[in-house]
Amino acid sequence: MLERDHTVITLNGKEYLADPGQNLLDFINTTEEQVPQICYNESLGPIETCDTCLVQINGELQRACGMKVEAGMKVQTQLPHVHKAQKESLDRILENHELYCTVCDYNNGDCEIHNTMAEFGLEHQSRPFEEKPYNRDDSGPFYRYDPDQCILCGRCVEVCQDVQVNETLTIDWERQQPRVIWDNDVPMDQSSCVNCGQCSTVCPCNAMMEKGMEREAGFLTDQEPGILKSMIEMTKKVETGYGPLFAVSDSEAAMREERIKKTKTVCTYCGVGCSFDVWTKDRKILKVEPNAESPANGISTCIKGKFGWDYVNSEERLTKPLIRRGDAFEEVEWDEAISYVASRFKEIKEKRGADDIGFISSSKATNEESYLMQKLSRQIIGTNNVDNCSRYCQTPATKGLFRTVGHGGDSGSIEDIAKADLVITIGSNTAESHPVLASRIKRSQKLFGQKLFVFDIRKHEMATRADRFYQPKSGTDLVWISAVSKYILDRGLEDRTFIDEWVNGFEEYRQSLEQFTMEYASNLTGIPEGELIDVAEDIARSGKVSVCWAMGVTQHMRGSDTSTAISNLLLLTGNYRKEGCGAYPLRGHNNVQGCSDFGSIPNFFPGYEETTDDEVRSRYEEAWNCEIPKEAGKDNHQMIEAIHDGNLSSMFVIGEDTGIVDANINYVTAAFEKLDFFVVQDLFFTKTAEYADVVLPASPSLEKEGTFTNTERRIQRLYKVLDPLPGSKPDWEILQLIAQELGGDWNYDHPSEIMDEAASLAPLFAGVSYERLEGYDSLQWPVAADGTDEPLLFLDGFPFEDRKAKFFPLDFELDYDTSEEYDLHVNNGRLLEHFHEGNMTYKVEGIVKKTPNPFIEVSEELARERKIHEGAEIKLISEAGEATGVVTVTDRVRGNELFIPMSANGKSAVNFLTDNRVDKDTNTPAYKEIAVRMEVVKKKGKSPIPTNNHRRGQPVPQVGVKVEEKWEREDYIFPGDQVNKDG
Repeated sequence: MLERDHTVITLNGKEYLADPGQNLLDFINTTEEQVPQICYNESLGPIETCDTCLVQINGELQRACGMKVEAGMKVQTQLPHVHKAQKESLDRILENHELYCTVCDYNNGDCEIHNTMAEFGLEHQSRPFEEKPYNRDDSGPFYRYDPDQCILCGRCVEVCQDVQVNETLTIDWERQQPRVIWDNDVPMDQSSCVNCGQCSTVCPCNAMMEKGMEREAGFLTDQEPGILKSMIEMTKKVETGYGPLFAVSDSEAAMREERIKKTKTVCTYCGVGCSFDVWTKDRKILKVEPNAESPANGISTCIKGKFGWDYVNSEERLTKPLIRRGDAFEEVEWDEAISYVASRFKEIKEKRGADDIGFISSSKATNEESYLMQKLSRQIIGTNNVDNCSRYCQTPATKGLFRTVGHGGDSGSIEDIAKADLVITIGSNTAESHPVLASRIKRSQKLFGQKLFVFDIRKHEMATRADRFYQPKSGTDLVWISAVSKYILDRGLEDRTFIDEWVNGFEEYRQSLEQFTMEYASNLTGIPEGELIDVAEDIARSGKVSVCWAMGVTQHMRGSDTSTAISNLLLLTGNYRKEGCGAYPLRGHNNVQGCSDFGSIPNFFPGYEETTDDEVRSRYEEAWNCEIPKEAGKDNHQMIEAIHDGNLSSMFVIGEDTGIVDANINYVTAAFEKLDFFVVQDLFFTKTAEYADVVLPASPSLEKEGTFTNTERRIQRLYKVLDPLPGSKPDWEILQLIAQELGGDWNYDHPSEIMDEAASLAPLFAGVSYERLEGYDSLQWPVAADGTDEPLLFLDGFPFEDRKAKFFPLDFELDYDTSEEYDLHVNNGRLLEHFHEGNMTYKVEGIVKKTPNPFIEVSEELARERKIHEGAEIKLISEAGEATGVVTVTDRVRGNELFIPMSANGKSAVNFLTDNRVDKDTNTPAYKEIAVRMEVVKKKGKSPIPTNNHRRGQPVPQVGVKVEEKWEREDYIFPGDQVNKDG
């Protein structure tokens, strides 16, 4: 054994070494001893509701899950009275749960009640099952609750309260018959439930169960309720005793394994990178099942990852290539479509040159597909005109980090954010944009004393939870960050040791802060000087500070500079190179990090090596047997400008609805109309596809293999869950067909071969291979050739020549403001339940029932001023265009601030209002800088927020399940006392 602190305890007469403070049940589970346990789950910790893990500790019967290892502890698990107490506890559970396993949809080998009873050898129960006086709750769209099957273990409550921290579920222990309730006892569909699905994930039986499983999982479960009830009664009569019942049900469960497929994948929505098993029967998706092995999320999910998969089988999926003939599209075979695309690209290249063609890759596609997209652009066509949607959101954050610390990704892991003493979020609606990551922050704050500071112009959930919440004037975050930095320096609160050893450019940086006085910052941001001083001192005093930011920072004309200021502050306070601290630019799409990592960006090869570097470029030219342009190509913003200027006549767009998500969509779609040849590759006939000459039907993530890279630089494998819908193809196969038709010697049989090539050329991924990513294994780049990765960056120094980071001096001018005519500011961002433009989530019936319509948030004071009410219809007019929508009046926005979700579609789309202004360093559109005027179309009407939307719920925060209230009930007797009483 390695040298470490350890404690000697005695278990059934044998001495063992245990970790000090280790949970006793966790320790017992590492031995060969068997102790029943139903309410306990390692991801949740002790709940102490089921009493089944009773053991004798130093002569006294106690719950093992509620005890920690202590030196000299003597534990007995095999004594007759211990066994009797455990049986008493199991009998009580079966009083609350009817065993009808053979005809139960949960009988899939992992029902913990079934397995525990079978392992214990229980043949009969002392008390008969008793029905409860409650109906099933089927009101929600995705899962249901059956009180008759509920054993009140409290796992669902624990996970809702203290893991997800949505705080919807409690157990009402004061009822004559306790039960799980939603909010203050309302149907689940009328509650604050956000349908993260974690309750159904952790439920040990069929009490909470995904509706996709019902009448689908078992061979005998597709029955009407009345018939099923009769079958249950018949089963109980035929299968006398649990032994025969378990034997039959185990055989039936084994049969299910033949037809229910369980495949690991990685979520296709946000950048958190949740991984889980998808259960399918033919093309039916029965459920999504995360587990503790999932490196980014553990057992956690959100509504989209758990239930947002209906789009995969949508009737709107494209299944035939389309070629425009005149004013209409004609379905064609793949051979014709590929031949036509290749001939047109070849013709345009020969006539106008390679730089007349532009490529936009997809942040929804895999790393391997991004690699092939940039290879097609550079090797086959001969241009660096390739980009992806990180230009719309995260390129400024990458720029700020490259300037200061040399790697454009998160400093550490999500686990580091959870370990921080202080988390600061800036311009990030974390709970809705990155819900599983937000849960780690909420949990650390609620249970472990982590402080949370939130800076945002909108009062979202994280703002209401924050220890400090500030609403700076839009676009001024750089100012308060720099003022706080100056204050820390002026008071000598910086980490001088860290700076002297690890950072260059201190003096120039110090001088650049001169203008950022507290008075200047307060006047510009609107945050009082005293508050800013408190923030500065709290940051300086905190041992570990993590800063998370998102589009509220990056989508401004000074997005890169603000990101740089954040990194400067972290360097100043020594918050790099250690656990629990650092910079965390939260990536929006599932693979927006990886898409740039693997080279779909105009100035970098894979691994962020510059195209202007002759040595790097020659490496690719030799490998690909071609010549590659030296100078950077056009980014996606420049491509649109070039079309209008007559310098770009052809585009190829994969998996990006540019015609709705790009800024100033009137300008963008006008550019599309000017293109000589336009290819769109997607799952659906999108707004962008309407302008295409060729539309190629692609396959979603569930229908292919590959890898995604999440926000924490974590590369994870996804496996093919379903065969591609007939007529569609994975993006990598389509790209290979086009390249081959254009003369490219591409012969990949599997995405693993593409990754091998990328790893052989890009040092950042040198040790990445599919073998090292098997199952739930993952790697966080950079990855050395021997497979060593770096979950925490910079431990060996920063990736500059002298291994030191760099302070980057900044200045500031207010580039944007409202005016007398355009007097309102429009903010925009994501909603929890919809993703981006909604092309996938609007195909999910359950989500649409919850949030069917776009809306415009208007403050209470502005509503009074303009004499409008809930449900009013308004028109917003900017210098670029106009949008109309329905109003919800809320305190989430204040004053002259408005908010429109990014998923607003049709005439409500926010990008009718945005213009061509961009971040000065990266050309990222300044989506957050929109000044508008309002015209009232209708003063009131029906609210766009349905009555069953979670935003109308009333959560009930508490810690845990309040098991003490169970113990205090008159009808509860501790099983150990019962055994002693019965003798």
